[in-house]
Amino acid sequence: MRWLIPLIGIVYCGVLAGHGQAAPRIASLNLCTDQLALMLADKEEIVALSPLVRDCSASVLCHEGLPHVIFAADAENILSVHPDIVLAGQYTARTAVMAAREVGAHIVILPPARRLSDIPGQIRRVAQAVGHPERGEALIAAFEKRLRGMSDLTTGVNPIAAVYEANGLVAGGASLQNDVLKYSGFQNLAVRAALPAGGRIPLETLLAWRPDLLILDRSGQGHSLAQAMLDNPVLTEFFPGVHHVNIPASLWLCGLPQTLEAVAVLRRARAALAENKTEAP
Repeated sequence: MRWLIPLIGIVYCGVLAGHGQAAPRIASLNLCTDQLALMLADKEEIVALSPLVRDCSASVLCHEGLPHVIFAADAENILSVHPDIVLAGQYTARTAVMAAREVGAHIVILPPARRLSDIPGQIRRVAQAVGHPERGEALIAAFEKRLRGMSDLTTGVNPIAAVYEANGLVAGGASLQNDVLKYSGFQNLAVRAALPAGGRIPLETLLAWRPDLLILDRSGQGHSLAQAMLDNPVLTEFFPGVHHVNIPASLWLCGLPQTLEAVAVLRRARAALAENKTEAP
């Protein structure tokens, strides 16, 4: 990768936060790190974010991302903004990360959050990297306080829920969605049916299982056949009233404080199911 430096002709002069000489130049290559950067860094410290941060179907901070430079996560782009700190996901933008490492940038790579308990640690890592640990601790304290107020509803008789996405995709067991479901008092249909991670479930199979709650994402509605699956009138017939709920994917694509909004929605849905069962003749 050393050939990139003379090729592009970049002289790296970044100074990390905490040295007192200059504010850090922060670039993010991943939707999840984009949003953590927006919550934890100063606006003028952020030199670039990834394109998805402006997509409101994926990002809870899409409007906050509008003023920032957006770029594709490749080597040339990352070097062009002279970053001191680069935030990235575990499985994306590897060439850009290698290029940034070559010129001495401080690299922070976050794995996907799989559990609610992963969120404080990820906030803390980014907050320390961007030089604002106190902001991170304040965010963590607020998150943990709210989470404590939402007692874990896991029992042996939890109702079954299915997170049903475009193209028939379902949330698997090794996912943040699954942990949110468990904490909110639901069993994940994908786990009960032993579906592979990131697997698809035919509509007929979904109807055969007939879970107690169908969870749809309406935030990315368009005209594609994949999205049209969610508008099938059969779903409305089989999952009326309290048996379906809409949760935007943006709430649990990434592990963020806002993920607790998904917990709150599901807890209300569970309570509505219990009330409906009690009232049934």
